[in-house]
Amino acid sequence: MDRLIYTAMTGASASAQRQQVLANNLANVSTPGFRAEMSTFRAVPVRGDGASTRVFALEATAGHSDAPGPVTHTGRNLDVAAKGRAYMAVQGLDGTEAYTRAGALEVSPDGSLVNSQGLPLLSDGGAPLVAPANAQISIGEDGTVSARVGNQPPQGIGKIKLVTPDADNRLQRSEDGLFRGPFGDPLPADATARVQDGALEGSNVNPMEAMVGMIQVARQFEVQMRMLQNSEANDKTASQLLNMNG
Repeated sequence: MDRLIYTAMTGASASAQRQQVLANNLANVSTPGFRAEMSTFRAVPVRGDGASTRVFALEATAGHSDAPGPVTHTGRNLDVAAKGRAYMAVQGLDGTEAYTRAGALEVSPDGSLVNSQGLPLLSDGGAPLVAPANAQISIGEDGTVSARVGNQPPQGIGKIKLVTPDADNRLQRSEDGLFRGPFGDPLPADATARVQDGALEGSNVNPMEAMVGMIQVARQFEVQMRMLQNSEANDKTASQLLNMNG
């Protein structure tokens, strides 16, 4: 069987995977703090006699876009938007420390400060932040959380752990949609990181770019399918010629 089939197959597989990534990005165009996922592929030459002009499409290390999303002022005291490249620390369902840019916070029935998924926010000491009952919560620019009960003066209950990834501490998207440090290790807290209260950061997905990309990938997939069909036709023609000669 001609090696063209395998070459076209890897191209079609890469196109289908990229289509899934683009569709997921488009589905999260309205998700606060969402970071657009990027699909990356590399061309690997096929080794062997007569195959030096052909390449396979293989998946490379995929990442995400760090471009900032639009910030919307809500005026709600529990809405916060991380500034710059900062992320807020939360406790994932698996108990590990994870990071997110989604800042629509709530106070759970037990007093824990949680995000929209119900995951507890972590303090710079690594513990969940818990507010007194019937307290009014305010969040400072440096992530300090204060609680005021009735007419009493506000009291600090902790500081949201803020981290800023860099070249040595890159974040990777996990299967649960949260970000984690290299090998799952926690990142150090960044004392210079800041948040904006009363605001939410939107998704950084460009819907028009995602839609155009989906159309382009669909056409690439069709080309790969036609290559497979042509290869099959060539194989049948070659078999017929061999039968005639035999």
